[in-house]
Amino acid sequence: MEFYKGRRVLVTGNTGFKGTWLTKILLMAGAKVTGYALEPPTDPSMFCLIGFDKEPDGLRQVYADIRDFEKLSKIFDEENPEIVLHLAAQPIVRESYKDPRGTYEINVMGTVNVCEAVRTHSCVKSFLNVTTDKVYKNNEWPWGYRESDMLDGYDPYSNSKSCSELVTHSYINSFLGGNKKGSAVAVSTARAGNVIGGGDFAKDRIVPDCIRACESGSSLVIRNPYSTRPYQHVLEPLFAYLMIAMEQYEDISKAGFYNVGPDECDCTSTGAIVELLDKYWNEKSTSGKSFGAQFSKTDDKAPHEAGLLKLDTSLIKSVFGWRSTWHIDDAIKQTVIWSRYYLEGKTGAELDKVTEEQVEEYINKNTYLSDNKC
Repeated sequence: MEFYKGRRVLVTGNTGFKGTWLTKILLMAGAKVTGYALEPPTDPSMFCLIGFDKEPDGLRQVYADIRDFEKLSKIFDEENPEIVLHLAAQPIVRESYKDPRGTYEINVMGTVNVCEAVRTHSCVKSFLNVTTDKVYKNNEWPWGYRESDMLDGYDPYSNSKSCSELVTHSYINSFLGGNKKGSAVAVSTARAGNVIGGGDFAKDRIVPDCIRACESGSSLVIRNPYSTRPYQHVLEPLFAYLMIAMEQYEDISKAGFYNVGPDECDCTSTGAIVELLDKYWNEKSTSGKSFGAQFSKTDDKAPHEAGLLKLDTSLIKSVFGWRSTWHIDDAIKQTVIWSRYYLEGKTGAELDKVTEEQVEEYINKNTYLSDNKC
């Protein structure tokens, strides 16, 4: 956290779920944050609920499209960022089937625009492109994919993020020094697994869908209850991103391509996630409210999604000594805590406070919530 105090950091896509949490961490660290994103993609949105739409101290928010290179370049001119964290994306698999062209425009040409802005602005010393665990050609092996495995996502979303990786690789090799010592810019990509946590209101994501079902008391159709994913709390990859960006800023030889995922014990089926969420949701909150729902595990008309996907995180562990802090039980419990606050009508300073408390708990490595250790 000390490293980021006073640093000029530009975050694309910061009005989304992950981007909001990342902005919160950076502001807590004392960074000077420029957010470049569209208006929040959901209503409600965590971004607005905790007051970031009012631009708290330390944040300059720019509402613009990542496909608008002229606007993006102008913001680089004005803010002179030292560190760039690229999260802007169309992130939903099912949406990519509905609008493949738009998905490619955002995820591929958006990445080209950010890489070009980095290339043409010498102020940037560290750049991280956040992609996804779905960039790999998924043979549904029982072992985790390594960073050297073939890239080739199946659906338009996954494939467009594979292309985003390749764009970044080309810019490294062609313009940014190939990550060699002495290069002006250190560049990495981070391939993260499925994230969960409070404040996610997106459609077609299992935890937000469950919480909406719990809120309404309705049943929920689970598309692929037996599919296995590397689920992790949103703070896990975000702190990994910040670690990578910091370490490569100070030592460019650490720049590279990194999987960011949970330990083997936390690669969990969608059905198991639902059962854990239902279990913890039915514990009474401080207000005495209790929510519950029935879950139906069928959807024969759903488009293709992979049944098994795991990541091998040996590289990030060996290079940085990184490790998971919150395991799956902890992640679900923290998600329930935040979501209950929201459903009990808390907004503004109260939601911002619980967000800050969870960041502080994570930093302090309070893993006492669960005995589920790998």
